Amino acid sequence: MGALMLRMDDARARIEDRVPEIRRFGNAADFAAVVASNRLPTTTPVAYVLFAGLHGGKPTASAGLFIQDYDEVLTVILADRITGDPTGDKALKDVAPLVAKVVEAVCGWAPDDAAGVFVLRGAELVGAKDGQLIFQIEFTLVDQLRITP
Repeated sequence: MGALMLRMDDARARIEDRVPEIRRFGNAADFAAVVASNRLPTTTPVAYVLFAGLHGGKPTASAGLFIQDYDEVLTVILADRITGDPTGDKALKDVAPLVAKVVEAVCGWAPDDAAGVFVLRGAELVGAKDGQLIFQIEFTLVDQLRITP
């Protein structure tokens, strides 16, 4: 509603509040440093909440007002270290409840000024290497621009 708002900080605060098992949080710069060094922080689980884009819907004009729905996409990278499980099978079962808690913390919720709520777009295991599991969870928030040109 109104001007474009980016909600990644709101979503990160919501996850921090609802999922205390996550011991560290980071942003895009923190995640870029992890990728560059190819090493997770020593304290896990860790979550990186990242802005992943905007997707505009069909615009309309009415009574001197420009209106357009859009989707804001957020990605949560959730990483955890595992030990004593070379295949990762047990670790995957252990991390699944944490993934579910992140999904439950975000889905169906929105900041007060949003037109819609966050919905799950997808989640997948994107890495299992050197005792680390990395999940990518994507959420979409439907919102609306209302601009007087």
